[in-house]
Amino acid sequence: MKQKETALVCFSGGQDSTTCLFWALAHFESVQAISFVYGQKHSLEVEMARKIAKKAGVPFEVLDVSLMAQLTDNSLTNPELKMDEEKPENTYPNTFVPGRNMVFLTFAAIVGFQRGIRHLVTGVSQADFSGYPDCRDTFIRSLNVSLNLAMDAQFEIHTPLMWRDKEAVWALSDELGVFDLVRQETLTCYNGIPGDGCGHCPACKLRRNGLEKYLSHRHKKTE
Repeated sequence: MKQKETALVCFSGGQDSTTCLFWALAHFESVQAISFVYGQKHSLEVEMARKIAKKAGVPFEVLDVSLMAQLTDNSLTNPELKMDEEKPENTYPNTFVPGRNMVFLTFAAIVGFQRGIRHLVTGVSQADFSGYPDCRDTFIRSLNVSLNLAMDAQFEIHTPLMWRDKEAVWALSDELGVFDLVRQETLTCYNGIPGDGCGHCPACKLRRNGLEKYLSHRHKKTE
């Protein structure tokens, strides 16, 4: 049964946030989507997000938070920095953008506050990620409390993928009836290649590994 409220989805046009967008449509009476330009090398993701939102019939807007690219050096915003394809020992991969999820959710909360929207949705996951600290459940819970205190509000941050690995995320997209859309029309690849991507960046490896496991298990079920 859908909640008779509005949800605001942090939406990048990738596999996870697209799955979350359709999850929100299945759980809330009304859904809006917000995307962010933060100096990322591949702004194509924003345009793909816009197209998916239009197809889903969801209002879509973009906020410019590109100041982030001036404050941090990482391979997603710096074209001169060679991307880590494997996680280094004792540190984060250089695809980590410090504070990104905190900034996105904070600005989403500000927008939500102005519109009377208290439900925020994000696609972070602790089950299958690249070691980013701002994808952890403890961080999301802490930020939720901080946002409520900062704005004297009752925000609820929803993380439908928190405990799902990539195989389970594919399964959810299939349950929601958008498996093909997620596979063909999203952009997860750190090298900016839509669909199945480049195949060798960290995001593509996670996505492909989960897809192969899901398709294998789905095939066995139909035998």
